[in-house]
Amino acid sequence: MLTAGRVFTLRLFFCMQTLWQILANIQCVSIGTGANILKLLSYVRLFSVVSMLSAACFAFADEARSNFFNDPFLQVTHGIGDCQAPEGPMLTEAQARAEAHSRVERGTSCYQSGLCRLPNSYLYDREIIPRVKRAIEVDGRFAETSVWAEGQRRIVTLKGCVQTSGQAKELEKLVRRIDDVENVVNLLTYK
Repeated sequence: MLTAGRVFTLRLFFCMQTLWQILANIQCVSIGTGANILKLLSYVRLFSVVSMLSAACFAFADEARSNFFNDPFLQVTHGIGDCQAPEGPMLTEAQARAEAHSRVERGTSCYQSGLCRLPNSYLYDREIIPRVKRAIEVDGRFAETSVWAEGQRRIVTLKGCVQTSGQAKELEKLVRRIDDVENVVNLLTYK
């Protein structure tokens, strides 16, 4: 499972790896007279590139992430102690701005097509996720799992840990039968 700290580390690693590849391919040019000046200029350029790229790497890795659209994300079972909490629906401000228009279109198209009773399919999610938790608790077969449920546009994403692949399939079937759930994305891992 990827935590926010691990995501930060991975982004920083890939950014610095790209920077290292660029540095490995830069060659200092020294031709005839004035070779020292050309060499110095190439080092100045190199330093400028390195400075800008490293600043960009750290800025990218440090950008604040938040649940801008308040998509519900809830832990529904707590049975596996060493199951790391998955990342919820976290976005950067730039990602949220980029996604805002398409969310409006996707949300209202359900209502316009007559498939939804509410004017936006994202409005169902705040009701669906607590019902997912209740259904799993009442069923009773999944007490030895650690599962989180995330809702977006009547699609429930199951994340976390289960004991067997059979449990993952049964959880998916159970959630699929809940009223107003359009689809289930099963991202459960086996411990």
